[in-house]
Amino acid sequence: MNSGSYQWARPGDVNAFFGLAVDNFTQLVILSSILVGGFGFPADIVLFQMVPGTAFGVMVGNLIYTHLAFRLAKKTGRNDVCAMPLGIDTPGLFGVTLGVIGPLYLETQNAILSWQVGMSVTVIMGITKIIFSFFGHWVRTNVPRAALLGSIAAVAILLIAFIPSMKIMSNPVVGFISMGIIFLTFLAKYRLPYNLPGALLAILLATGVFVILSMAGLSLQDHQAVSSAAFQFSFPYPTLEFMDGFVESLRYLPIAIPFAITAVVGGIDCTESAASAGDEYKTRDILLTQGFATMFSGLCGGVLQNTPFIGHPAYKRMGGRAAYTLSLGILIGLGSVFGVIPFFVNLVPEAALAPILIFIGLEITSQAFQANPERHYTAVSLAFIPVIGFLLFLYMNNLMVQAGISVSDLSPDLQSTYYSSMVLGNGFILTAMLWSGMLALLIDMREKVASLYMVIAGIMTLFGLIHSTFPDGRLFLPWNSPSPLTYHICAAYLSLALIFYIISYIHLGREE
Repeated sequence: MNSGSYQWARPGDVNAFFGLAVDNFTQLVILSSILVGGFGFPADIVLFQMVPGTAFGVMVGNLIYTHLAFRLAKKTGRNDVCAMPLGIDTPGLFGVTLGVIGPLYLETQNAILSWQVGMSVTVIMGITKIIFSFFGHWVRTNVPRAALLGSIAAVAILLIAFIPSMKIMSNPVVGFISMGIIFLTFLAKYRLPYNLPGALLAILLATGVFVILSMAGLSLQDHQAVSSAAFQFSFPYPTLEFMDGFVESLRYLPIAIPFAITAVVGGIDCTESAASAGDEYKTRDILLTQGFATMFSGLCGGVLQNTPFIGHPAYKRMGGRAAYTLSLGILIGLGSVFGVIPFFVNLVPEAALAPILIFIGLEITSQAFQANPERHYTAVSLAFIPVIGFLLFLYMNNLMVQAGISVSDLSPDLQSTYYSSMVLGNGFILTAMLWSGMLALLIDMREKVASLYMVIAGIMTLFGLIHSTFPDGRLFLPWNSPSPLTYHICAAYLSLALIFYIISYIHLGREE
């Protein structure tokens, strides 16, 4: 135990601050890029409603975590306590933008409704996390880790890493320069002079190159012009406006709830990681904080959930204490109110930030395999298939909307691909969790529990929680399905359940 008063501000807080700030800033830029650049969403709503509300949730969470650090230091007498870092959940970012707000806007062309549904989904995520904060340990203990991490790994590599990689190829000089620095510092572990933060240097250098190329008329891609790029005051006050999108948001429960539960389990992992570095926070305090911060974000117009970051030991090794979370909370809150963050979100080119997301995607995916025994690698890999279906359907649907064609205009083979990817992709997170969990249980010879997973999958199919046969993925009652395919898929799951249950009594031998 260290003696003396709590040294809550140290030189290491500077590097820790930039690391945490760049991470959160990147998420806000990608939020804007996907919705404005990818779906044509009105920029004013994204920059001056969604971004400030989301940033305010980050502010609330980091200020509470700062308070918890002071409390832990006082309780333990340690002067080296490092605050838990909190930020925007990357998998949830892609789940909500690509699975909820963007497709709904393409379907309805109603930006206000799409924003309200995004707010409502975020509030639902916050409430779900508050509830599951009391059961998170049970979920973590009883659900195979391959199911929990496999689904997130699939999102990480196919949405978080793959989609940004296309941004790099559209602006390769800028993207490759940023990617080289990110790979050198984060993956190859090179140390920059004066301990400069790699992510910050990558963004600054790549953005500088982009500006030079643009001024010389050599850029392959003009930076997206947003009419409201000037500083603008925008206070994200709490409101009940999310209620206008509540009914519509219920159809997105198959996306909202799994991402929320996964964030709860991730919060438990983060707490254990902090304990391994010497800072033993109460797990429930960490989980409740992220739940309330997420709910507050939704109430203030935000559309993304918050989560503690797994990098606490790294921030502590940097020398971070509590000043870095306190500074980030204050600056991101004030920056969102006075339009500073939206201004810079609009300023930085997408290709400069894409390599950071590629790194995050690779790290999440590799951790999913490292955290599982080798025998479960195939179960983790199985989780990728439903996400591939979702990605294929997303791009096919987007292209058809942009081209002004309908399904009937496609060839029979393409129509089959369209409907198959739609049914496979709807509810992709739940499907990935059930499939990978089922295989992990079979590998561990727990056939009865695997059978139960298939029964649950069959029941979910009857309500459209997974494999919805509506193109928009909406839920329905079992007798209101628009297609007999629903009942065939349910029967298929129940058939598997029966096979696994019978096998549990036969005790078949296994190949060595």
